[in-house]
Amino acid sequence: MKLTILGGGGFRTPFIWQALIRDQGEPRVDELALYDTSQSRMDTMVNIMRVQAQGFDHKPGIRTYTELEPALSGADFIFAAIREGGLQARCCDEHVALDLGLLGQETTGPGGLAYAMRTVPVMLRMARMAARVCPDAYFLNFTNPAGIITEALQSVLGDRVVGICDTPSGLGRRIAAALGHDPEDVSMDYVGLNHLGWMRRVLVGDHDLLPDLLADEEKLSGLEEAKVFDPDWLRQLGMIPNEYLFYYYCDRDAVRRILESPMTRGDFLLKTQTRFYKQAATAGNEADRIWTDALQERGASYMAEALGGVQGAPTSNRKEEFDPAHLGYAGVALGVMNAISRHERRVMILNVRNRGTIAGLPKDAVVEVPSLVDSHGIHPLNVGEQPTMDQIGLMQQVRQSERHAVRAGIEGSPHEALLAFALHPLVQSVPLARKLLAGYRREIPEMNAIFEKRG
Repeated sequence: MKLTILGGGGFRTPFIWQALIRDQGEPRVDELALYDTSQSRMDTMVNIMRVQAQGFDHKPGIRTYTELEPALSGADFIFAAIREGGLQARCCDEHVALDLGLLGQETTGPGGLAYAMRTVPVMLRMARMAARVCPDAYFLNFTNPAGIITEALQSVLGDRVVGICDTPSGLGRRIAAALGHDPEDVSMDYVGLNHLGWMRRVLVGDHDLLPDLLADEEKLSGLEEAKVFDPDWLRQLGMIPNEYLFYYYCDRDAVRRILESPMTRGDFLLKTQTRFYKQAATAGNEADRIWTDALQERGASYMAEALGGVQGAPTSNRKEEFDPAHLGYAGVALGVMNAISRHERRVMILNVRNRGTIAGLPKDAVVEVPSLVDSHGIHPLNVGEQPTMDQIGLMQQVRQSERHAVRAGIEGSPHEALLAFALHPLVQSVPLARKLLAGYRREIPEMNAIFEKRG
């Protein structure tokens, strides 16, 4: 099989590689195509992967491409993880919003909308190329904001596109482990949008582990989400929110903490990733160690503002996952690929077309729910009890804002962009929305290019 990674020079590509070289099933990936606009970044990743493959018998052949068509031609599966505008644009996503007293974050709020608007046209170009040169390929999207980008891609590729995020499955594993259960034995009742969802039950057989966890003060306090949201709030909800709901439930606190930090998350990553690629480019066999060190540094300050810390200082106890059983989002993606190619049946939490799964959301809206994956594709499962009114209301408002962002990216429409910003629950201000749009157009060339023909 041929697997193509769009954004193959990205920092997390070795995660996918580690899963591939450990894979013993059939059919396996025997051709790995990396596509990126930077040959030097791909060369650095290939060197790291070469070191990691030492001692493994199964090593897919690797080819690198800076041209899209040959990278995609004949692909069976496509993984996409690009960052239009690079980390410099991410910093602007954050600072333009923060300068107005609004949340500056990669995927949530105005920063996420800006990121989506400039990314949608690029991803649609890739989707149209895929439809032409590998029409039977499945397209697994990691590119953030994953729900918005996946919904845009489905306008070209339909249900052969699925959005990947490891946050829900990681939460389920942590809950199971906290109560002494094998994470592989649990099933998860989760509902929401990408980076906006709720774990409602974690089942071992017919037994729901969540009430046991919520009633156990010691074990609940050890869960990272109990540090993001205080334990009393989790008991009030009777469920565990996705950690990104911190930005909705505690918006003012989040903005204040980010502003008090010496740097934003984007600033931190720009500094550390620039250093990493410079060091690793000439490190030879030491490049893998440099990558591992950088990975742990990155993970230690993940969502620092939600955990009461400051960006750049170790805050989280969460370690980047090297367990080949999952390997974060790479493990989720490989699980989808293997279930489809090997005629297996697996239930996974994925970003898929709603098709009436969640009442009150459009049938073609992308939602994040448990889905059955098999040789026939990906199918959302019935969620059972529908979300509560407050959950539905928040999802409706966010999804409508995000749909305006998709149209802004496709049409190059400042009008749609203004609607996206103004209607988002973390903005809710037409004057601020106008300032956001002006600021992003001023600071990010890739953003301005979308709208310059329309005024």
